[in-house]
Amino acid sequence: MDAALASWSEFNVAVAGAGAALGGLLIVALSVNIRQIAESRGLAARAGAAISALILGVVLACAALIPGQALVVYGVEVLVGTAAGAVIAVLAARAITGDQAADAYHRYDTGHIASFTLPLAIFAVGGVLLVFSLTAGLVLVAIGTFTALIGAVVFSWVALIEILR
Repeated sequence: MDAALASWSEFNVAVAGAGAALGGLLIVALSVNIRQIAESRGLAARAGAAISALILGVVLACAALIPGQALVVYGVEVLVGTAAGAVIAVLAARAITGDQAADAYHRYDTGHIASFTLPLAIFAVGGVLLVFSLTAGLVLVAIGTFTALIGAVVFSWVALIEILR
């Protein structure tokens, strides 16, 4: 394992565990109000994109723990994961903007879309830096993961509380 990756191993172990637990809680939160979420194409898309960004952070934390890999290889893993997440984000953004529901939680499409695309943008920049063996990419991947965690928590609140208002 690259020395730079090794110095982040405890962080990645913590992120993988906490992110996986939060992912499970998000799915439980979704199940509480599943009818309202399923009735809105935009809400269902936001749910999928929030889970996707969160799980990408968990997967990247796990990938960083793979023994013997170079920083460049991890950078490629980050970029491939980000590309997969971007496909989901684009589909979700299309569903959100195309949702004709007049509900209160539909009013802020740009903010909703930013909550799951911002982590991807940060991951992408971090991945590019890592491909060029710049360890600052590790910091950006961490920031992207924090951003995805925050986005998932915010959507959990929406799924549990705001839908019922």
